[in-house]
Amino acid sequence: MSLTWRQALGWRLRRHLLDPVGSAPAHDVVRRLVAVPAAGRTDLAVGARSTDSQPGEVPAALADGRLVMVYAWRGATHLMAPAGAADALAVRAASRMWERKSWREYYHLEPADWPALRAVVREALADGPLTRAELGAAVTAVPRFAHLGFAFADPSHTLLKAFTWQGDMSFGPSRQGRVTFQRLDTNPHWPGLPDAGDAGPRAVAAYVRAYGPTTPGHLDYWLGQGLGAGRRRVRAWLTGLGDRLVEVDVDGAGALVLAEDAAALAAAEASNAVRLLPAHDQWVLGPGTADVRVVPPARRAVVSHGADLVVAGGVVSGTWQQRDGRIEVSWFAEAGAAPEEALTAEVQRLGTLLGTTEVSVEPDPG
Repeated sequence: MSLTWRQALGWRLRRHLLDPVGSAPAHDVVRRLVAVPAAGRTDLAVGARSTDSQPGEVPAALADGRLVMVYAWRGATHLMAPAGAADALAVRAASRMWERKSWREYYHLEPADWPALRAVVREALADGPLTRAELGAAVTAVPRFAHLGFAFADPSHTLLKAFTWQGDMSFGPSRQGRVTFQRLDTNPHWPGLPDAGDAGPRAVAAYVRAYGPTTPGHLDYWLGQGLGAGRRRVRAWLTGLGDRLVEVDVDGAGALVLAEDAAALAAAEASNAVRLLPAHDQWVLGPGTADVRVVPPARRAVVSHGADLVVAGGVVSGTWQQRDGRIEVSWFAEAGAAPEEALTAEVQRLGTLLGTTEVSVEPDPG
């Protein structure tokens, strides 16, 4: 099978519910993307992909457990569907960071200490969510772990991440502006943490389903580097999928797609859809900002540094910001003539989320 990258991106836009825009609820949108950065505009990340998105939908999905917030890729916080989170966390935990010499020496914890420490954390959270300080107080009340107070005061949350990776806890509802943590096993949708050998192939397949056609290099970036699984594990999981994967030719280069998606990909057409997306959207974070088919190399810095994005046909073609009651679009010169009608229509479509339907377009020569 041979196709162009314009066709491939058109197919991926459909997978991401961006062309056509879908009507799925928030938890299904997040599931399809694998993850959504929790620190960004999750309302817009979901709303750009669903005609039925409602204010407060993401917090409601978190409250009833259809979504969870966890530390995942590169230690950042992400929204995920519980089943996908279980696989991702199992992959993350496979590296057993807490057994490294640097961790053992810094926290004065040996591998044998962790089962008891994890049990203390779960017990502390048994009656409901706790703030970081409250959880720290409960843990340090146990003489064996009294020395860990500094770790719960650490703004990087490094020690706390290990409890998430091992499936003990997730973020709970915010309390007066402070984050809380809650047990994961009280979530009725939580499947439990699987074995990494089972989770790894599923995590590979989930990525290929959302971001294919893709390459082993992209998977190394996503799972090997992003979750710390390591290149060797990722390649073993990839190989283990066997004939579930097929190779396709995209503009003369080989790429991978799930066999079940090959027919739909072959029939895909290029897209001209224009979409406004928030900064650090999964459209660019999934393949990575170094993917030149999605992010023009000359524009990588502005994308990586957190500009809100205008995507046309799957390619980042401009940025936008909200100022003086309107959306100001900076259109990249290399993207050709700005599609002003399409940009106006997109701003009007997202007017409720953006708080305005006014738009201006200016060229950005770079």
